[in-house]
Amino acid sequence: MQEAGRNSFEIDGILTEIGQMRYSPGGVPVLAGRIEHRSKQVEAGLSRDVELELQVVAVGDKAKLLAVARLGSAARLTGFFAAKSLRSRVPVLHIDTIEFLEGTNHGIQASNEA
Repeated sequence: MQEAGRNSFEIDGILTEIGQMRYSPGGVPVLAGRIEHRSKQVEAGLSRDVELELQVVAVGDKAKLLAVARLGSAARLTGFFAAKSLRSRVPVLHIDTIEFLEGTNHGIQASNEA
């Protein structure tokens, strides 16, 4: 068995997709979505425009919070990466914390540290 390693990630972006709520066999809410990120980063001393989209998934209370978010909302997501499935090794960000950065949800956040 492989030792536990560091797997944490934080990103700011715009929620561009929020799927339909589904439930695990144990009845836990699960919601998939997508976040778009745009920023300027410095790499090797040079400015670089960065644009990307990430698949995300929220489970439990975070899924309920994501379900009421509006498309186009700015959010800061923290979490960890896992493969989408046994067949697809595409990385998906599993959300631990959602912080809405502007709009009607300003100040609302959910975290595992409850």
